[in-house]
Amino acid sequence: MPKLTGLHEAISRLDEVWADAGDSNDLSREQLIAANEAIGILQRRVDALHVEVAAGIASESRTELGADSLAKQQGFRTPAKLIAAATGVSTGDAIRLIKVGEATATRTDLLGARLPAKYPLVSEALSTGSLSAQAAALITAVLERCRIAAGPLRTSEGEQLLVDAAPGLALDEVRRLVVRIEAWLDPDGVEPRLDEERGKRSLTFYERNGRLHLDGSFDVETGAPIVAALRGYVSASFASREDSPDQDAPDADHRSIAMLQADALALFCAHVLGCKSEKLPLAGATVVVRMNVSDLESAKGTATIDGIDQPISAAAARRMAADGGVIPCVLGGDSEILDWGRKKRFFTKAQRLALVERDGGCAMCYLPPEMVRAHHLRWWKRHHGRTDLSNGILLCESCHHRIHDNGWDIHIDGTGVNARVWFIPPAHVDPARMPRLGGRARFDVAA
Repeated sequence: MPKLTGLHEAISRLDEVWADAGDSNDLSREQLIAANEAIGILQRRVDALHVEVAAGIASESRTELGADSLAKQQGFRTPAKLIAAATGVSTGDAIRLIKVGEATATRTDLLGARLPAKYPLVSEALSTGSLSAQAAALITAVLERCRIAAGPLRTSEGEQLLVDAAPGLALDEVRRLVVRIEAWLDPDGVEPRLDEERGKRSLTFYERNGRLHLDGSFDVETGAPIVAALRGYVSASFASREDSPDQDAPDADHRSIAMLQADALALFCAHVLGCKSEKLPLAGATVVVRMNVSDLESAKGTATIDGIDQPISAAAARRMAADGGVIPCVLGGDSEILDWGRKKRFFTKAQRLALVERDGGCAMCYLPPEMVRAHHLRWWKRHHGRTDLSNGILLCESCHHRIHDNGWDIHIDGTGVNARVWFIPPAHVDPARMPRLGGRARFDVAA
């Protein structure tokens, strides 16, 4: 029964929220949020039980059992097939459940004595409902990949960092954490992986049904300039829309992002072929490679590219830093003025680079730098705010309006590019108004 206690508590919590409501249409906004949170807890509690059961089924279906294999007795070739058929998930998802179960279940030695789980912190986070099975699968997979290169102590540190940072994040955001931690656990493995990925780069095109189709796959180093240029064009196009007085005109620009990116590629290629336009609308698109100066000089460690999650090796950073249109991040030097006070209304390029170093893009929703603007925390006109880093933040337009319309507060803790951004929700979102970490620090778990 103790194993089911958490599950019963989660069901009771959902039952309290639902109360006398007939269906979800009868729930208030507050009840919908509470129900959503209760369902999340319930799902994670079920996950914790499911991975244990999956590991048990796999153990009872191991190859050496032959005809006595549990899966074969039930008419399935593998335990994953059995689990997938019962739950309606894919075989791949079932395999991941088994792997998580095996990595987080208690073990026994040859004498039958109990041993702790291979990844005890992930196991505890699963049992308490703070991690989902999918998030646990991502975490245990990266720890398995790196455990030999990293060694037991660093692997344990990586497990702690991930378990601390992952709760409350969507699965895509956990993937970003995993990408960062892998480069930290095994920095020497970044360059070989990049070499392998570089060897797989491709771009093919063909005609079908009167249309030209392009299919591309790029390594990070090759693809970074492409991403920066396309995003720059899209950002410039959206900015021109906002400044246009004829947004509702029949011939106004209503192209989707996909259309804009297609038009951008055509425009860039036409320019290369001899277009006489002297300036392309890229909104100052630049590939910025960021890394520690000592790592850059020694060719050890890793670097990041603004707007791209996957780290690159120091060697790749040095190659990129030598290319035109690609700059290494060096901020706050003798020639750079990062605080302008009331002398300038708009943030300079140097200040924007510094804000990108701190915020990473939209400090709230993490859109890439090319799709955000620098805003004054204390408004320039209304509050006489200064154009300083301590009074600046990068936000996309959606988050900018969300903050002002719904009563969020922002607090900057510290100074310069190492400061931390905290978003304080209004009381109707969180009565306790607990600050939420934003910016690059949210994902730089191994900084």
